[in-house]
Amino acid sequence: MTNKNLIITFTRNPELGKVKTRLAKTIGNTSALAIYKKLLEHTQSVLRNLDCDKAVYYSVKIRDNDIWDNSIYQKHQQIGEDLGIRMQKAFENGFNNGYQNIIIVGSDLYDLKPNHITDAFNALTNNDVVIGPAEDGGYYLLGMKKMHTDVFKNKNWGTASVFEDTIRNLQNESVFLLEPLNDVDTFEDIKNNETLKALITT
Repeated sequence: MTNKNLIITFTRNPELGKVKTRLAKTIGNTSALAIYKKLLEHTQSVLRNLDCDKAVYYSVKIRDNDIWDNSIYQKHQQIGEDLGIRMQKAFENGFNNGYQNIIIVGSDLYDLKPNHITDAFNALTNNDVVIGPAEDGGYYLLGMKKMHTDVFKNKNWGTASVFEDTIRNLQNESVFLLEPLNDVDTFEDIKNNETLKALITT
């Protein structure tokens, strides 16, 4: 631990047929994998120079020789049956290791910029929780300075109700909202992004 702030990202191991399955229904598994790898590279480039500690949580198996530099990123295995449990375990691990402010961010946001993370940490100075709403009704970022376990329970993950249900859990806390961003799940999410569309092979 070198910093009181920790940024976490979850990643799926980039394997053919196992990532971006909704997107793959439209463009095929090969193109979906290429786009997911591009999104991972983008996320890594956004996070690597931030002034905070960094951790990546792998879905299946921790990898040593990949884009996540071992000298920059702590590496962990996701634990739990659903996304809520896995996120809760990651936050608990961070707080148990002495971090004061912890943020988790998705790894499938081509619009993510370093200022979204720095603004989120700054917001925790005067707020209990910070959330980055996703345009599909979920969220791309969640940050807090103590555990709020309710936000991880009783959610239909991947649906349009997640953000509203999370806000309802936090009605007695001060919550700062970042600007909404578009995370990439379907072809609709990339149809105006020429960089990602260029990765589609026919």
